[in-house]
Amino acid sequence: MSDTPRLPAAIWALGFVSLLMDISSEMIHSLLPVFMVTVLGTSMWAVGLIEGAAEATALIVKVFSGVLSDYWGKRKPLAVLGYGLGAASKPLFALATTSGMVLAARLIDRVGKGIRGAPRDALVADLAPPGMRGAAFGLRQSLDTVGAFIGPLLAMGLMLLWANDFRAIFWVAMVPGFMAVALLLLGVQEPAPAGPLPAVRPNPISRDNLRRLNDSYWRVVFIGALFTLARFSEAFLVLRALQGGLPVAYTPLVLIGMNVVYALGAYPFGKLSDAVSHRALLAWGLVVLIAADAVLATSNHWTWVTAGIVLWGLHMAMTQGLLATMVAEVAPPDLRGTAFGFFNLVSGLAMLLASTVAGVLWDQLGAPATFATGALFSLAALALLWHWRGAHP
Repeated sequence: MSDTPRLPAAIWALGFVSLLMDISSEMIHSLLPVFMVTVLGTSMWAVGLIEGAAEATALIVKVFSGVLSDYWGKRKPLAVLGYGLGAASKPLFALATTSGMVLAARLIDRVGKGIRGAPRDALVADLAPPGMRGAAFGLRQSLDTVGAFIGPLLAMGLMLLWANDFRAIFWVAMVPGFMAVALLLLGVQEPAPAGPLPAVRPNPISRDNLRRLNDSYWRVVFIGALFTLARFSEAFLVLRALQGGLPVAYTPLVLIGMNVVYALGAYPFGKLSDAVSHRALLAWGLVVLIAADAVLATSNHWTWVTAGIVLWGLHMAMTQGLLATMVAEVAPPDLRGTAFGFFNLVSGLAMLLASTVAGVLWDQLGAPATFATGALFSLAALALLWHWRGAHP
């Protein structure tokens, strides 16, 4: 019998919870930019603002849920609340008749994502065996991303079957969302605290506790923000393919392709991150993102767009679980929720800026300017990694 440690069943369950919720969300999100532009008559600038505001809301809310999970000493109840809100928001997309209603639905959905995000990531770190944190985050991210390509695949099939009936597909998306909530309730047991809980819980964002989030942690936060500026909403990948002549019913193929690459790579790169330099792997991920931006800026022909989508997914596989692993490693165990929360607060502000700027650049200068600007931010992050090459981590 092998003595190799195995990841706990609860981490697998969390991965499948993410998979089901991503099927639900991506059935909607893979069609939403096209629905807004072709059905509701939304401008590109408004698409960028809605996408940026929605994702920023999710990331900003994470700071509060992360702090609360540290103060409370419990992760699972907040995760259940967040997944529940995400599932409950799905009918609102089917009922939307204006861009404002879409924005409201997106914000409710993303508030749910924000509430669950930091406690769930802290729970993964709490559950992971020593020396397997990268593999644990990679597995959860991989299963999450399987859902992110199954969802668009289902959406595309139903678009073809139901003659582009967006609203019917949005109703169907409710089902896997509520299945995710049920699995989390029944399949994940929160681990017992490592030691006795204090009679009075300290404030996680007190001055003394914030000092424990050291320079190594804030370097990871800053690099993560630069990554977010370089990697704006995937809605712009969908719209680049649409611009190149991809039929509306087939636009989910963009996210399917990206997420297949992402899902296949996330776990192997997560395991690799347990054995190699985090900084080196992060730098290679930036190189891949620069290549993706370059080919997407060059042409909207399907060959270039396909290459850009594959490179984008590879970059995500290399870096997203790695950044979470780096946060977990430099944060004190009792402040992990807070650490993930602040990391995502800064990334959320960067996402709002990135997606809004991307939409404005697209409207004013065209798609090549949007992707070229992403490449410039990637180069800036690469330069900063080089500057910090002698520092931990």
